[in-house]
Formats: sequence, C-alpha cells, structure tokens
Amino acid sequence: MFKPKFRLVLSGLLSLSLLALAGCGNASAPTPTPAPAEKILKVGSDIAYAPFEFMDEKQQATGFDIELINALGADMGYSKVNIETCSFDGLIAALQAGKYDAIISAMTITDERAKTIQFSDKYFKSTQYIAMKKGANFKSLADLKGKKIGVQLNTTGQFAVEKLGMATKKYDTTPDALNDLLNGGVDAVVADAPVVLWFQAQNASAQIESVDANSGAEFYGIGMKLDDKELGAKMNASLKKLIDTGKYNEIYKKWFKVDAPKF
Repeated sequence: MFKPKFRLVLSGLLSLSLLALAGCGNASAPTPTPAPAEKILKVGSDIAYAPFEFMDEKQQATGFDIELINALGADMGYSKVNIETCSFDGLIAALQAGKYDAIISAMTITDERAKTIQFSDKYFKSTQYIAMKKGANFKSLADLKGKKIGVQLNTTGQFAVEKLGMATKKYDTTPDALNDLLNGGVDAVVADAPVVLWFQAQNASAQIESVDANSGAEFYGIGMKLDDKELGAKMNASLKKLIDTGKYNEIYKKWFKVDAPKF
C-alpha cells in the first residue's frame, strides 16, 4: 500500500535533482583573463664585430653592444629583446622598412646617417686605427698612398681613406679584412680601434701591429626610425639612467678592462 506514495516521492526528488543539475550546466564559467601581450624590442645588429657583437662558442650573440641593448630594453620595460643579425650595409634600410625598432652595431653617428635615421645620445667614443703586419711601419693615413687598403663596406674607416682620394678594397666585415691582411691580400686595414685591438689580442702570434689613424674622435649611437620620437626619448632616458647608476660602466669595464671615459 505504501509503494505508490514512495514512488511519487522518489520521482519528485529525482525531478528536483535534474533541475538542479540543469541549473549548474547552464551557469556560464568565468572568462579567463587573457595573458598580457609580450612586449618585444626588435633589434638589428651585424653580429660579426667583436668585442661589440659576435657569436660565442654556443652560437649566442654576446658583446658590449648586446649587453647594453639588453640592459636598456629591460629598463624600458620590454619583456624581451629580440636581436637579429643583418649585414652592416643593410641595417639602416631594414630599420626604415620596419623590420626593427632599433639598430645597434658600433655605428658611428654621422651627419649623413642622421638625415635618414634618429640616433640616441652617444654611448661610446672611438677612433680609427691602421692595422698592418709588423715591419710595415705606417705612421698615418698618408703613408697608405699607393697601398692596398682593406675596409669594411660603408664604415667610417672607408670614408676616412676615400676622403683622401685613395682606393679601398671593401669587405662585408672588418674581421674579413683583417684576415685578408694576415693572408697578404692587403697591406693595411683601417677600422675602429676597439675592433682592431681585439683582433690583435685574439691573434697574438700573427705579427700584427696598429697605430692611431688620427682621423678624429667618433661616437656611436643607437639607430631608430626618424619619426619614433617616443622610443628615442625612452632610449635616452634609460641610457642616462644606466650611466648614472654605474650599470653602463660595469658593462664597459667587463669588455674593455678599464673604466668608461667621460664624454
């Protein structure tokens, strides 16, 4: 006699349970908060110019410029600095085409380059050196008249020599020119002092010596697009901060073994 009532009660309970479950199924799950987009600074560099930029034994980009731009990127709030290699001769065109946000490659600030790109404040002082085999006894650029002179294409070394009306043999990289000097392909190489001195140190038994070309002081800058004033302002602010806090000097001393000069 009690079974019909029991069945009715059980049926009612099941109906309520199904409604409750249906209600749970219809409740919308909270929308996950999307992860913030990674802020990446795209940088171009000719990674064949030790000690400023070169590949280490693990084929990772390293050098003074590489450490500096990574420190600057971090200070500006970038989560990552993506550095790509590009021939020095093609860096400015690639920057203008929008492939990079900035370029850093021991690039001397010149009036001609400043017509097409924006430079940061100067971050390195250099000069041109003449590299030669021991015994050549060159003392100045004038002594190179009639000689075979190696230079890297579109560098201030090339400009300094050709300004005096002398012909040059052009190479894609300064190490290529210096190696050809070792092989007797040229009589001298004119290039940035730190690069020449680094090459000498790495090839101590090669009987290479060098002298100051006395072509005047040069200053390197980080290149950016002419109209990217916001990045230019941030870059200069971070560069000043790194200099003021001593971080710049720390990087400089690591690569050049002396304190950074004031300029």
